[in-house]
Amino acid sequence: MDSGSTIQRSDLRVTTTIVKRYKKVGIALAVTKLMHLILSSGVGSPITVIFHNLSLFGSSRNTETSVLICNSAGFVGDSLNRNMFVALFCNLKQVPGEVRKWRPAGADRGFTFLQYNLTIAYHRTNLLACYGRWSANPNGGVLESLGYKEGYRVDVDTPEGTWVEAASFHDILIFNTGHWWWAPSKFDPVKSPMLFFEKGSPVVPTIPPDAGLDMVLKHMVSFLEGKTRSNTVVFFRIQCPRHFEGGDWDQGGSCLRLQPFSPQKVEELFSLTNLYKALQGSGFHMLDISHMSEFRADAHPSTAGGKKHDDCMHWCLPGITDTWNDLLIANLDNIKVGN
Repeated sequence: MDSGSTIQRSDLRVTTTIVKRYKKVGIALAVTKLMHLILSSGVGSPITVIFHNLSLFGSSRNTETSVLICNSAGFVGDSLNRNMFVALFCNLKQVPGEVRKWRPAGADRGFTFLQYNLTIAYHRTNLLACYGRWSANPNGGVLESLGYKEGYRVDVDTPEGTWVEAASFHDILIFNTGHWWWAPSKFDPVKSPMLFFEKGSPVVPTIPPDAGLDMVLKHMVSFLEGKTRSNTVVFFRIQCPRHFEGGDWDQGGSCLRLQPFSPQKVEELFSLTNLYKALQGSGFHMLDISHMSEFRADAHPSTAGGKKHDDCMHWCLPGITDTWNDLLIANLDNIKVGN
């Protein structure tokens, strides 16, 4: 592939640059736009992965400058966070050295780059909190007295087990949740509504999903404050848009666009209320990728997603998820400068 060549797909065009080798600096991998990964390659010397001159991952601390050193990064959330995790892995996989599959406790998947003592992992959780089917008790109860017969019980103060250990294991955590909270095909507000519980008892009067999400996030903040180490960096990635046109995913919706939306179209469509009020004032760093992603209605797998329906929610690789990682690295750079 020549420098500046273009990858073409039916719904995505991404300009890339060739991977170049530098004798003194190490190995520079061109990712997309701002993201550049450099590895020092001296034999026997500490290995540090540098994003934008930020020492991010490594097996020892750089004593000459103030840097952030990390041996493990965990993505915690739904399949959109998996999308972001895979994008990062695909770029890191280009680095020479052995890579082994290794999953920290609760992780859906994970990889360790042995030469650099670096682990990245994905912990799947749709709502961040524990949830499961709920059916009315024949002997009655609080919810039964309100006419509820079935639904989904969501324990707002109980983290899902897939990421409980991640809080104390990873040096960097990237959380997300969003789309599952408004998924009528799963949580039908009439036939199978979300029913929120706190301290083992139902929350009454019953509350809508946005209020339930607020409670989950408040408890998550408290949980993380007690579980993470003082130097752990925690991010929350804001919800990304979907681009179904002509119906939802189960109603024949599609996304066959070949070009990004214009700024005028984005301003017409974009409206994301503040769903994450509970994180304000917390130690979370927010990754707001919503507005930038709204432009890329052309960057979904669409009919090439291998599903019975068009996939207008996940993203092609390479693509916008690489830019999300650019933003992650830029934020880490700012944290390093701030420190």
